[in-house]
Amino acid sequence: MLARKGLIPEDYVLTTRLAEDINEPKYRAQERRARFVAKNGTCNVAHKNIREQGRFLLDVFTTVVDLKWRHTLLIFTMSFLCTWLLFGMIWWLIAFAHGDLDSTEDGFVPCVTSVQSFTAAFLFSIEVQVTIGFGGRMITEECPSAILVLIVQNIVGLVINAIMLGCIFMKTAQAHRRAETLIFSKHAVIALRNGKLCFMFRVGDLRKSMIISATIRMQVVKKSSSLEGEVLPLNQIDIQMENPISTNGIFLVSPLIICHTITKDSPLYDISATDLTHHQDLEIIVFLEGVVETTGITTQARTSYLADEILWGQRFVPIIAEEDGRYSVDYSKFGNTIKVPTPKCTARQLEEDRNNLDLRSFSPKSTIRRRNVSVKVKPKFTLFDENQT
Repeated sequence: MLARKGLIPEDYVLTTRLAEDINEPKYRAQERRARFVAKNGTCNVAHKNIREQGRFLLDVFTTVVDLKWRHTLLIFTMSFLCTWLLFGMIWWLIAFAHGDLDSTEDGFVPCVTSVQSFTAAFLFSIEVQVTIGFGGRMITEECPSAILVLIVQNIVGLVINAIMLGCIFMKTAQAHRRAETLIFSKHAVIALRNGKLCFMFRVGDLRKSMIISATIRMQVVKKSSSLEGEVLPLNQIDIQMENPISTNGIFLVSPLIICHTITKDSPLYDISATDLTHHQDLEIIVFLEGVVETTGITTQARTSYLADEILWGQRFVPIIAEEDGRYSVDYSKFGNTIKVPTPKCTARQLEEDRNNLDLRSFSPKSTIRRRNVSVKVKPKFTLFDENQT
């Protein structure tokens, strides 16, 4: 509607810069290919019929960290309550065995002073484990077993504190939290670059703190079959990439356009503009990995592009400009693209017909009008008669 009113040029395709909406349009008649990796990076895989559930208990720490917050907080609370109740029961049994509950004799020395009920034993258990020490209850030298229980409860309390605080710290500092500020363009594009078809997408980091040793990897996931007839439903094929510094490592200070040149070794070599439909069995997964500068934790951000999310004959608009002696990034245009002249054939056909095809016709420079060759024009007026010798 804005394009019709002339507010936005029709050559621009406005896309969402934060790829968070994974809900598909409802107007499509044909069923869309199921994603292997969602736009926000989550894997669309359901694990069923796992018989050896006990393997998760062998790595309790990772299991607790992977749990949801409500389950982690429930375990955190129950671990303290259960140990308080357990040692409260032990203190009550010690007092009961020593006769502290109903003793009224003068000069009687109890194991724990002022513990004459289970409630008092429970409160003393809390004081011992969290080292509160109100002063009303204390242990005496009368019972060696009480001294041993005191030592054991302190050690158990320290272990529980270390484990639970470590789990909560790891949950709050998980790597995927940092990945929330690493963004990808919602759409990828295919266009000519240096006379070759290239698959391109844009990546950026919203934080000022850098990602150290950042690397980019790409894979194509599609259904394929071997020569022996074996069907591979999710065959993963690596894609070689080219970025502005010609390696997989990137310096992600400002948004970059990551480029993959479609050559004969590329899995996109036989893809044309007509193949980029929503029922095409094609998904390109992008991985961004690096070390968080502030915490030193390795993080990974993921996204994917289905066939209908790849725009043919489009190019990303520039978003970096120099202002007041520094470079400014306009993230409102992060996913904006513009149409550019691009042949609709495959990279294979483009390579075969390169001799017959003038690639300069797809360059914007070809639209510049060349200067006419100067022609000698006969002047309208002369000072002398041409027939005069």
